[in-house]
Amino acid sequence: MKVHHLDCATMCPLGGRLLMGSGGRLVGRLSAHCLLIESGDGLILVDTGFGTDDVARPHHRLGRRFVLAVRPQLSPADTALHQVRALGHDPRDVRDIVLTHLDPDHAGGIGDFPHARVHVLADELSAARALATRGERDRYRAVQWAHGPDWVEHQPQAATEDWYGFRAIPILPHTPDVLLVPLAGHTRGHCGVAVRTADRWLLHAGDAYFSRTDIAPGFPRRPAGLTAFQRLMAVDNPARLHNLNRLRALHRTRPSDVHLICAHDPADLPRR
Repeated sequence: MKVHHLDCATMCPLGGRLLMGSGGRLVGRLSAHCLLIESGDGLILVDTGFGTDDVARPHHRLGRRFVLAVRPQLSPADTALHQVRALGHDPRDVRDIVLTHLDPDHAGGIGDFPHARVHVLADELSAARALATRGERDRYRAVQWAHGPDWVEHQPQAATEDWYGFRAIPILPHTPDVLLVPLAGHTRGHCGVAVRTADRWLLHAGDAYFSRTDIAPGFPRRPAGLTAFQRLMAVDNPARLHNLNRLRALHRTRPSDVHLICAHDPADLPRR
């Protein structure tokens, strides 16, 4: 399968490198790393970044607090819809969207592909629908899926496949090469998405970590502000730290078998 790396949003929160680990001295930079996979049965999109409606109506779609906090640089050219077309594909050929979770900078573009099946862990969709706590009410934006997506809910207990010490769920019957890897903590149903490429596996870890320094061997200096931010955003911080330690061990012991990326570190995007 051919995998394209897309950056479907740029966010520039105040605080610079000391806070976010990337960007300038005063203003940070976060990406929204998505994957477009060419399979034998159409296109698969892993996360979507912001959608065209988010760009057109950011305060309504993303929420004023979110816009003020992350300071998104909104452009139609950055949307997955535009980039799919720029690669020469028909957006209707995106048959499946696989989401790491439902935060607005990961799921905002699902409405741009209304014919796609949208795969998500059941715990995540349940939390988004229930809005059980204030923290969860603030993070989910139901307007982004008001069009009524074709949800495909995957149960955590279905994670029976042993994938490098993690439990995984084969989610697409037409290809065994895309797996959901539950990594709860950042949200209730947060997961990674593993994709088999020509030479090794690629694991999109979503927001299980935010900077490559989080999984680097040894004890690199990590931005204190970013560490605090990840703790603040976690629904279950002990679970987040448990899974982060497992990802560190995977990165340390199996680098030739699995390439790890996260959603928001621009350094994970291939250089053009």
